[in-house]
Amino acid sequence: MAIMKKLKMFVAQEPVVAASCLLAGVGLFLPAVVRPILYPLETTTNQFPPPVFAHHVVPGKKKME
Repeated sequence: MAIMKKLKMFVAQEPVVAASCLLAGVGLFLPAVVRPILYPLETTTNQFPPPVFAHHVVPGKKKME
């Protein structure tokens, strides 16, 4: 309980520093939580079909039929 009392006193005495710490905490927390959630959704919507290598011709080699 003493920690909460000290925290309340700190916020009352230094509101700008407390707000800055809160914003920094949110800035560190959100990317760590939201990015792993959004990454699989992002990769599934932007997938392209694999290229067909049978149409590519390598110089110096005959095309296999």
